[in-house]
Amino acid sequence: MYNNNLAYSTYTQNNIGVESPEKLIQMMYEGILRFNMQAKRAIKDEDIERRTYWVNRSNAVISELINILDYKQGDVAHYLAGLYGHQLRLLLEANVHNDSAKLDEVNQVMKGLLEAWRENSHVAD
Repeated sequence: MYNNNLAYSTYTQNNIGVESPEKLIQMMYEGILRFNMQAKRAIKDEDIERRTYWVNRSNAVISELINILDYKQGDVAHYLAGLYGHQLRLLLEANVHNDSAKLDEVNQVMKGLLEAWRENSHVAD
């Protein structure tokens, strides 16, 4: 599922102890959830600069998730590409329209993906 190890390399170069590429994916999903919560707080506080900063952070992580998809692995990579693309559109709408509900939609999907990755990693152990 990993076309390249750019994300893995970036995190390890920053001295973050990543045990595996699977753990990195979980960390990326967790990061999106944290960034979106910060963006929601900024929307509540009417802080456009902070909202944009946090939405852009989520956007960057999702873009990296798209970049590391390995399409040789089959249909799941294509499904995830479409799903991630939709999440990027929701983030854009959240930022342009100051819409916390769009962030909630992204969070719901990311929570589901995070849970699935966690369950899958327990099965593999």
